[in-house]
Amino acid sequence: MSGSMSVQGSRGLMARRSFLPYFDMVSERGIIPSLLVKILVKEGHEVRVFTAVFVTVLCLLGVASPGAAQCEPDGAIEFICGPVSPEDLIQIPGSPWVIVSSMEDDGYLSVTDSRDYASTVMFPLATSLPRHDTAAYGSCPGMAMEGFRPHGINLRPGRDNVHTLYVVRHGARESVEVFAVDAGRPTPTFTWVGCAVAPDGLGLNAVVPLPDDGFAATSPRTSDVWEWHTDTGWIKVPGSEDIGPNGLEISADGRWFYIARYAGQSVVRLSRGQTPIRKETIEIGFNVDNIHWALDGSLLAAGHSTPTRTRVGECMRERRCEGITSRVARVDPELLTAREIFTYATNDYLLLGTVAIQVGNEIWVGGIAGGERIVRIPTP
Repeated sequence: MSGSMSVQGSRGLMARRSFLPYFDMVSERGIIPSLLVKILVKEGHEVRVFTAVFVTVLCLLGVASPGAAQCEPDGAIEFICGPVSPEDLIQIPGSPWVIVSSMEDDGYLSVTDSRDYASTVMFPLATSLPRHDTAAYGSCPGMAMEGFRPHGINLRPGRDNVHTLYVVRHGARESVEVFAVDAGRPTPTFTWVGCAVAPDGLGLNAVVPLPDDGFAATSPRTSDVWEWHTDTGWIKVPGSEDIGPNGLEISADGRWFYIARYAGQSVVRLSRGQTPIRKETIEIGFNVDNIHWALDGSLLAAGHSTPTRTRVGECMRERRCEGITSRVARVDPELLTAREIFTYATNDYLLLGTVAIQVGNEIWVGGIAGGERIVRIPTP
């Protein structure tokens, strides 16, 4: 296909399997968290910290940490190494920084510098302090760092390099957490300012800021989309019932939602604040996880295809990922057409693709299931 990239990963899953027998025994979730290098921040410097069990195993086996190995390319595909299970990505406007949501165990938020590809954890940290905006988020019970487990993220551009970050959170509570991001420093800072706890029964996934200072979020568990505003709280979006949502974006004028339908393998354009309600479907051809705006006004729809309906669960629980292909399509939001631009067979580097964003002249692709790399390809 013209303008697309299709790659068969040169390294299969067996390369990592040599490490798995031991770590599978110590991991309850099968995602082998103790195998991975975790990054902490202390006094402004990056400090790499290993779990005690991993250090012990390294001493016994005399092998190098996978996280410390060179971030070698896979043919034409280049990578960023470090962030674990980078489920969602968003770039901070006017800066080289990309925010990464790592949905692994309790999870964390980090930033990656697109100049040298170094990553630094931002939240939660021992130094994290709240600045609760009780006027906007008065019903929020306060900052809670334990059981963070972030999922979808999105950003509202602000003034003077200070922006608002929205983060879907699972774990200790089902909510959207809100942070002030100050990008006017050598390394950005994240300050927690509030949250909106989801109504009982909702299971959130993606989030997007609205033009009127609220936000919207998808709930795959209830198969609909919800808006939140300070004065009204949570309200179901008319026309979103049984839509099967996953990822979410909105037009600049706030008149159209773009909703990724995972099982439906499509993107739906749903009207907002219009009568009658309008829906149009754009067929994609694979399970669409996240969608984000590209620099040219198109949407990047990212996800994967699988050989069986159960393979995604098997990949996440048991590391049985064979046959999964990570894929990205470019969607024209006006013509309602889609063109696939990237296909990559599962291997050690990218297990289960979930997100694609444009960063300068590159497309970055992230994924879950314990992967520890972000794909980098030239923008087609």
